[in-house]
Amino acid sequence: MKLKEAAQIYVDLVRLEKSIAPDQDQARQEVSVLRSKYHDLFTQALWETGIKSTDRFEATSRAFELVGESVKRISG
Repeated sequence: MKLKEAAQIYVDLVRLEKSIAPDQDQARQEVSVLRSKYHDLFTQALWETGIKSTDRFEATSRAFELVGESVKRISG
């Protein structure tokens, strides 16, 4: 999987997870599993291209940067 493609899917899943109503536990769990999977794929793609990230937060920030968005815009 290409780096930007993995970043876009991951960012889309973060957005989706944020948009699910708090009372939709099963949907949130299912999206969370997918989000984690794509976070791992994105992190792997970073390493394969020689980009190191020190932790999952840095990797998340890089994903949002690659798709041209700010993490603050999504989380706040």
